[in-house]
Formats: sequence, C-alpha cells, structure tokens
Amino acid sequence: MDTGLEALATALYVTVDDLLKDHPEVLPPRPQDPQVDITAVTSDAEIITLAVVQALLGYTSETRWIRRLRTDTDLRAMFPRVPGQSGYNKRIHSLTATMTWVCAALRRGSRVDDDTVWLVDSTPIECARSRPDALSPGGMGRVRVTSASHSRFFWGLRLHLVCTVHGLPVGWALTGAKADERETLLAVLATMDQPAQDGQVVIADKNYYGAAFEAELAKGGITLIRPRRKGERPRSSQRFLRPLRQIIESVNDTLKGQLDLEGHGGRTPAGVSSRITQRILALTAAIWHNSLTNAPVLRTLPPLQPLTPLGLTHLVGVWGWDELYEKYKDGGRGINTNIGGLRDQYICHQQFAFLKDRWNLDEWRPDVSYPSTVAAGCNPG
Repeated sequence: MDTGLEALATALYVTVDDLLKDHPEVLPPRPQDPQVDITAVTSDAEIITLAVVQALLGYTSETRWIRRLRTDTDLRAMFPRVPGQSGYNKRIHSLTATMTWVCAALRRGSRVDDDTVWLVDSTPIECARSRPDALSPGGMGRVRVTSASHSRFFWGLRLHLVCTVHGLPVGWALTGAKADERETLLAVLATMDQPAQDGQVVIADKNYYGAAFEAELAKGGITLIRPRRKGERPRSSQRFLRPLRQIIESVNDTLKGQLDLEGHGGRTPAGVSSRITQRILALTAAIWHNSLTNAPVLRTLPPLQPLTPLGLTHLVGVWGWDELYEKYKDGGRGINTNIGGLRDQYICHQQFAFLKDRWNLDEWRPDVSYPSTVAAGCNPG
C-alpha cells in the first residue's frame, strides 16, 4: 500500500479510536444480552478507517474490497480482523451518523477550519436509470443533466455541499431532486455545528437568489456573493467570483472523479446516504491529514495525484513571493511594513488575477486571512 495512504490510515484510526472512546454516545446502540458476548470482532474505528481507505482506493464494490483486504499482505497487516461482506455493509450503514460526526471532529482538528469564505453548490446523484428501479420510498426524482455534448435523464437525489476555499466540507445535505436549493442551504446552515464567523461570506450560483433569502442569511451575519440574474443590476464583489466558483466545482469533480461519487451503488436513500457520507469523510480525512503534515496542496488524495491547475498557480504565487521578498527585503519600499498582507495580496493576484495589466499591491491594506483577501478581490480594505 502507498506509504502516504498508510500514514493517513494509521493517523485516522488512532484519532477516531480515541474520539469514539471519549464520545461513546455517538455510536449506534447495540442490543444488550448479559448471557451472550456480542462484542464486535472489528471495532467501529477500524470499520470507519476501512471505509475511508476503500473510498480512497476507488473500490465501489464491497465484495471486491473485502476480497482485496483478505489477499493484500499490507492491508492484512493493518487490518487483520476483516468482517464478511454482509456484516461490513450493515456496519457501514449503522455508522452513517457516526461518520458524519467524525467528519465534523476532523474538520475542527484541522488547521483550515476557520475560513470566513464558504462555497455552496448542489450536484445530482444518480441512483437509477429506470422508473421501476427508482420506485422506493424516500423522494427520488427524475433529474436531467445537460452538458455541452449531450443531455440525459436519470432518477436520483441531489447533494448540497458547503465547503471552504480549501475544499474542506463543513456541511451537506442529501435531498430529493426537486428540493429548493435556498431552503436546503438555510437548513444546512441552521444545523451546522460550526456557526458563521463575523464577516462570513457565502459564494453561490444564480439559483441562490431573492431578497428574503439574502435577508435571512444576513440575520446570521452572512453576506451572499452570487452572479447577477438577467434583468438585475450589477452586483458588487463579483470580480473574482468565477475562479472561486471553480473551487467547489473542482471539489465535486474530486468527489465524482477520484472518489467515484456516482458509482456509489446505493439503491435506496439510506444506502445512498451511507455511501455519500463515506466519500465526504474520505475527502475530509485527506484534507485533515494534509493540513497536519503541512502538505503543499491540501486536497491531494493519496496515492499522490498531480497538482490541480488551481493548486499549481497558488504554489507559483508562493514561490514568486519568496523570490521577490528575498530580492527586495533590504531595499524595497514598504515590503517589510506589512509582510503578511502583501504576501496574501501577491499570491491572490498570481492565482486569480494574473491577466490584469496592473496589480495594486499596497502595504497599507489590512493583513487579513488569505481567504478573506480572496473574497475582497485580492485588495482588502
């Protein structure tokens, strides 16, 4: 097994095991019989770690995954007690709420959970192609997906995701295909364990509109940034909206491409929810581990993948600033008066505004966090 994945799995197991020992109330109830020993051979922490490794390695079939666990020498050394496929499936289903709780705990334990910029979007999740397969309780609806080359219909649900600019999930919901995105976002924000900070910004698409909706967000101290709809006046703070929107779209691409979100295999809302949570936990665990190990790109899934264009331009900005500072730190006017603020301005321009004819890098601008600099169009204050 890849050493990066092995390190992540080890750190995750130790952390989750400690968390569940300290918070047994988040575990599903089990029947109590004093005359029968029903202690699970494989612990809940092991099952959750196995679920994350399964998602990171791209196994959508639980049967094939259990077979791999029993034949792979490295995996058997890490997980010597492997349940059968049926038992594994039932344990994963029963631990769905626990995995959601672990996601929140890992997010709080990372170094990037305090962003003042959140990105929100929804994406359809296919569950079936035919009506008979979709006629199970739970509100699956018919979804049409259109691209530049084709359009298709399927029966499914919709995943509503709120994440940071680093791609770290902070809240999500799985709804019927026709659910109102604005109402769902308000419900997600109301149930999140992480309240909005002062100056919190939410970046969304055109579907999140309406004066009443924005007023409801404002009650929680949240400012909405979205593209203007047809017939509306130009909205402020939109200069770098498109690059920021690309971040959450790339998060969905990570979930669908590298974590095979659409290959979940679920046929009921409960089954789909369990598998979606498994993949969101895998993404959260990867970012959590990368943040603690100071990885250059947080949303890199082990085994290591090539840098995304967005991550590469960020690194180019970091390298460029380091070179610029070394060259002018002893004689450049103002470069030593606001090092942090100027650094964030420079990297932001390199990442999002490199085509501008003139960059306005000013030492008098406040030194805020990098996400806040991005939200301010690279020029805060």
